[in-house]
Amino acid sequence: MMAINELESAAIKYASEAIRLDNQGSKGMAITYYQKAIDVLLKIVNLYPNYELNKIYVTRAMAYQERIKILQTGHAPEPEDEGSAAFEIKPLNRSEPAVKGEETGKQQKKTTYEDLLVVDKPNVRWEDISGLEATKKALKEAIVYPSMRSDLFPLGWPRGILLYGPPGCGKTLTAAAVATEINAAFYSVDAASIMSKWLGEAEKNVAKLFRSAREKVANNEAAIIFIDEIDSLLGVHSNEVGGEIRVRNQFLKEMDGIIDKGKNSLLYVIGATNKPWALDWAFIRRFQKRIYVPVPDYEARMRMFQIYTQSLGMDGVDLGELSKMTEGYSGSDIRDIAQAVQLKVVSELFEAGLALDKARKPRPITMEDFKEILARRKPSVTKEMIRAYEMWEENFRAG
Repeated sequence: MMAINELESAAIKYASEAIRLDNQGSKGMAITYYQKAIDVLLKIVNLYPNYELNKIYVTRAMAYQERIKILQTGHAPEPEDEGSAAFEIKPLNRSEPAVKGEETGKQQKKTTYEDLLVVDKPNVRWEDISGLEATKKALKEAIVYPSMRSDLFPLGWPRGILLYGPPGCGKTLTAAAVATEINAAFYSVDAASIMSKWLGEAEKNVAKLFRSAREKVANNEAAIIFIDEIDSLLGVHSNEVGGEIRVRNQFLKEMDGIIDKGKNSLLYVIGATNKPWALDWAFIRRFQKRIYVPVPDYEARMRMFQIYTQSLGMDGVDLGELSKMTEGYSGSDIRDIAQAVQLKVVSELFEAGLALDKARKPRPITMEDFKEILARRKPSVTKEMIRAYEMWEENFRAG
């Protein structure tokens, strides 16, 4: 039981962190941790098909998957619906799930500076990211190469990098990967959190954020400040109050400091947005490098299907055909499809009352299973959205 206990502990840890990040508005990192929790839960179900809690774990994995979809698309259920708010996504527990609303009390507590940050050294490698070769090349040129040989860049290098493109295409993942490549401290914060939960002490907290990152650099470490949904901070606002103006000005002041006076400093600000057109044009120049992160192409989709299905039992599934059928789907869409198919066959086992038989395994996944899921799951990115990104790229490209 030691192995299953370790897996459960990991799932609980990931799920709890996902809920905490979700509650504070850090969508990108919340999605990452929900995904980790789902992966571990499905691993438990596959490795221990007769485990008494598997039915709960399958249900919970489906709930986390649905929450990921809501965070990616921004289309939440009505308030009275189950799972309509982040704190209603139940924490994972080995025994009875926590009562609904338990997280509400936590949400009402005063949010501290530390609560709004995830400071970590990620362990994401370039090879973990399928496709996005142009994006990875641009990040190497802007961050990795100067970090390796600063003497080769007498004119300096970009300190502000903007990643823009459709949701679920890997902006957070590529930012984490570049942090791994240069062994940088990774400060992850959601811009919406700065503008809502930090308001009142926002200026001091923004200054504290940059001061902490500069201290890392002073100790001969690299540091990356990753701001998700940067448009919430630097977008065009028609009804700003004084506090919002001050925090925006403080952030821009800090950015100007590292851009103009950074010298050979290895401190970077990476902003990510799904709505680059919402950015105030006067602030776009702070991001000397502006990199489009598009939906995956055919080769990338094929590689994703290979990765996500390698542990699944399948019969007669043509991954090449699936890759053609999913043109326009984001990377997270493809992962959701693979997980939805797996959950489908696992659920059948439970519903038939056969899951307690250790000899029984889920039936092989077929092409028809994928087609059934695809009939119900359309891409989260429309053609109109892609055209809007391409038009913005034509006007503001700085790769």
